[in-house]
Amino acid sequence: MLCVAYALSSLAALPNIVIIYADDLGYGDVSSYNPEGKLHTPHIDQLARQGMRFTDGHASSSICSPSRYTLLTGRYHWRTRLQRGIVHIWKPPLIAEDRLTLPGMLGQHGYRTAAFGKWHLGWNWPFQDGEKQLIKGGKNAKASERQQAAWAALFSRKIEDGPTTRGFDYFFGVDIPNWPPYCFIENDKTIATPSTFLPPEALDNQMASIQGPALPGWDFREVLPELTRRVSDYILESAKQDAPYFAYYAMTSPHTLLALTEPFIGKSELNTYGDFVLQTDHSVGQVLDAIDRSGEADNTLVLFTSDNGCAIGNGVDEMERKGHRPSGPFRGYKFDVLEGGHRVALIARWPSVVQPGTVNDQLVHQADFMATFADIVGYDLAENEGEDSVSMVPLLKGKDTPTRQYAIS
Repeated sequence: MLCVAYALSSLAALPNIVIIYADDLGYGDVSSYNPEGKLHTPHIDQLARQGMRFTDGHASSSICSPSRYTLLTGRYHWRTRLQRGIVHIWKPPLIAEDRLTLPGMLGQHGYRTAAFGKWHLGWNWPFQDGEKQLIKGGKNAKASERQQAAWAALFSRKIEDGPTTRGFDYFFGVDIPNWPPYCFIENDKTIATPSTFLPPEALDNQMASIQGPALPGWDFREVLPELTRRVSDYILESAKQDAPYFAYYAMTSPHTLLALTEPFIGKSELNTYGDFVLQTDHSVGQVLDAIDRSGEADNTLVLFTSDNGCAIGNGVDEMERKGHRPSGPFRGYKFDVLEGGHRVALIARWPSVVQPGTVNDQLVHQADFMATFADIVGYDLAENEGEDSVSMVPLLKGKDTPTRQYAIS
């Protein structure tokens, strides 16, 4: 077992824990990691000034689902059925029902747990005979009465084996923002019933987007702001409770769809992706503001990171011509085995423990969150729990010696 017992029994209370997980954010898109870049991310930079910035942090993969699996389980994704690629649309859960997860462990120690944003780890969608064929549509498809009736039946049922069966008490978000169904999901049900195909212009020039059932008037521009409001409200409400809380905010940005709100259009002077990075930073700032307003910032561990690097289809060539390298000094981007694909920003703020303004060059991995949280609550991981996780607590407390010798990404 890789976890080192290091329980923080001296703390007066267990800390709240907030993970902010950006989607497709490059190492060099954060200005504290790439001061020569053309993007300025003041809120993420402030988090770094108030905490510890890791320079050698890694996701488990250079694509989405594998990294999310590893972060939530402390276990490399290649130990599962997912030997390549991602969890595809309408596919079953990647996390086994009996697998210990971060929220499952924390829930055993009195935490309230909630997930917001992008799941992308599979569900058991409640299709009945023939219904799966009725969700398909071409670019200019219009929903028939038969399709609308099938969707009304389908989306009235519970969606089995999602986040609330994998340790979370509550979930609000989407499966994948650029895949159907185009609606919000709360716990195990869609909010309202998709009844139309998404208009084709909504998916124009957006990578890896799939036509499918949508709510009438579904507006991608409202997704990130609504998720940010929801997690901020949860933090403020949870601070009034006696129990500590764990909030996992899996952002839908700056991944496509690049759906900006008005104040950020053109703001980066790079391209639409650069603008969306700035909106992502703004959303991070709103969550941090909620933590500060909650009155519990000193006893809240905040971890900020990304699931992988910037996608090359986001106009990387254009940005590089303008002097901005989304992967900073590293080669490669999303989908690559090179470091630009999986080496990511990783920042920890915990005012009662972490010395502000510190930089740590030791190798760390998102798998390490499991053993770190186990140390914090004083839980001894079994040999089949968090198998690939190593506690970061010694590093957070100021030690500067290796905690792991290698990582596989």
